[in-house]
Amino acid sequence: MADWIEAALGDGRLGRAAERVVRVLRDQPRFASYASTAELAERAGVNVATVVRAAQALGFSGWPALRVELRSRYLASLSAGEVLAEHAGSDADPVRAAVRADREGLRTLELTLEPGRVRALAASIHAARRTRVVGSGTFAAPGLQLAHAAGIMGYDVERFDVGGTALVNALGRMGPEDLLLACDLWRLPTALRAAVRVAGQRSVPVAVITDRRDSPLAEGAAHLLLVPSEGVGMFPSLVPAMSVIHAVLAELARIGGDGVLRAVRDTERLWEESELF
Repeated sequence: MADWIEAALGDGRLGRAAERVVRVLRDQPRFASYASTAELAERAGVNVATVVRAAQALGFSGWPALRVELRSRYLASLSAGEVLAEHAGSDADPVRAAVRADREGLRTLELTLEPGRVRALAASIHAARRTRVVGSGTFAAPGLQLAHAAGIMGYDVERFDVGGTALVNALGRMGPEDLLLACDLWRLPTALRAAVRVAGQRSVPVAVITDRRDSPLAEGAAHLLLVPSEGVGMFPSLVPAMSVIHAVLAELARIGGDGVLRAVRDTERLWEESELF
């Protein structure tokens, strides 16, 4: 279980009732990651209000936000096969189950997302000389969407594959006036962690989109956006993360104003001249 849970139990800042809640989180992570507020209160022998206060004492807005963190951490501790087994038999129709899971992920995102953090990230991209985005495998998809759409709007945003000399060389050309955005979902590749470390050494501000508040990339990050990521099969869902990217792009369009409109029109003109469509 997370170090911050052990720290909360050891530093005396929780009352006895809240401690009972936190001990359930520590000792029964699978149950806690699924439980409703009422179910957790019953298991801990406290009332619902105590569960909410315990979550807030741990630095979360409430139980939904804390449960997202617990669930993401629990699933991140499992292999792909173990995640598949975790969901096995949960629904006879995996197609409908997948849609329901994404809908639930978006509902949770709406409850837990802090709009101010999205606006702050968009403002940093708007102000940055250039933004470089890194992610691994399918989890690079949010960065791909950001780079493509932001580029159409006239922003210098580019996605890099994780690892290799090309990425290191690119990071070597970046500085404090730039921005590095990292997508860290499920498991953290060592190359992604190394890229963020190099950026920090060069005083490049770092933004992180992750499903875990205590992601190793969170320390020192200028921007941290938390998203739920649970799917129904062996891999996490990208729908909440893509929704956050959609929100960032919408905010970029707003603050970019007429400059964005001119850039989009110019891009469309170039497409027509090149007969791309």
